[in-house]
Amino acid sequence: MKFNPADKIQDLQYFGEFGGVNPSISDASTYTFISAKTMFDTFEGNADGCYLYSRHSTPSNLYLGEALAAMEGTETANVSASGMGAITPVLLQLVGAGEHIVSSRTIYGGTYAFLKNFTPRLGIETTFVDITKLDLVEASITAKTKVLYCETVSNPLLEVADIVGLSALAKKYNLKLVVDNTFSPLSISPAKLGADVVIHSLTKFINGSSDTVGGVVCGTQEFINDLRNVNSGASMLLGATMDSLRASSILKNMRTLHIRMKQHSLNAAFLAEKFESDGLKTVYPGLASHPSHKLFKAMMNAEYGFGGMLTVDVGSIEKANELMELMQHKNLGYLAVSLGFYKTLFSAPGSSTSSEIPEEEQKEMGLSDGLIRFSIGLDNDIARTYEMMKACMKETGVL
Repeated sequence: MKFNPADKIQDLQYFGEFGGVNPSISDASTYTFISAKTMFDTFEGNADGCYLYSRHSTPSNLYLGEALAAMEGTETANVSASGMGAITPVLLQLVGAGEHIVSSRTIYGGTYAFLKNFTPRLGIETTFVDITKLDLVEASITAKTKVLYCETVSNPLLEVADIVGLSALAKKYNLKLVVDNTFSPLSISPAKLGADVVIHSLTKFINGSSDTVGGVVCGTQEFINDLRNVNSGASMLLGATMDSLRASSILKNMRTLHIRMKQHSLNAAFLAEKFESDGLKTVYPGLASHPSHKLFKAMMNAEYGFGGMLTVDVGSIEKANELMELMQHKNLGYLAVSLGFYKTLFSAPGSSTSSEIPEEEQKEMGLSDGLIRFSIGLDNDIARTYEMMKACMKETGVL
């Protein structure tokens, strides 16, 4: 049977300790032991089902991790306090001083800053490449390379990574392929296409209500055990632990993820087609004009669509700001960073979420200052939204 991530979430069943349909929340920072021997065994990692201290793990976090691992089709998962709290431990666990990473050139600004500015202090170097060109990726691999890093759909240019092709390169050179799947939950399942590690910022679509920051690492039991190791695990020692109450909240929101992603995708596809037909420079993986449209189509779980993210280039930052301010004034969404909210969010990434990338490098990769990134919301009448947006574009001279 074809892998269906929403079915895997649906098939999970939990009972709270008092018979509740939601698992009970573990509201404790530390846990008791009947015997000192069991505490010792737990420290050594030899006591299944025992909890020691909430930085290590909690029942609530393990429930959420189990659901996310099921969604991505991996053996297990480890949740963290933020998306960066997932990304940074993974890279530091896999790469050490004197070693090398090959990364996509268009990635989240925080990840870019970590690789460009922070890891060189630890003796780790990164080569940034156009991830859509496998020949350039292969040419950048050296004897010291340990990781290929990319985003399934890149932030903010919406470039699409060939996960199958990158996986073949990773296997050829004995590397780990790490994929940030934040922009495309359910739509694409990287682990099923050959990724070794799949990361999400849970803050975005998976939680979906812009009230929680969180992250997750999905991978093999062996790798997650390494991350959690009390003596040498990067997740354990860097300490970006998710709070149990937040874990419980995200787990509840996951139950509607399939409904939300379908609506996000439906609305984004409608607007992208309309904007493009109006003559706007529009980028959306669901458009035939997108250079990786066929690639996305070949990788996707079709019923969840091409995602809720699109970009429109309006020519200048002044025009972008004028349009976004007017759309917010007209209650069409919020001038805000992040994504996955029920309302549409829009920002100019060159001066916000990708501002860590130097201006000359933004130009080189095609990130213009007039680019607006849209996270399309769950609007019930998207045709009405389009007409209102079009009126704003006309008023500001974008159309």
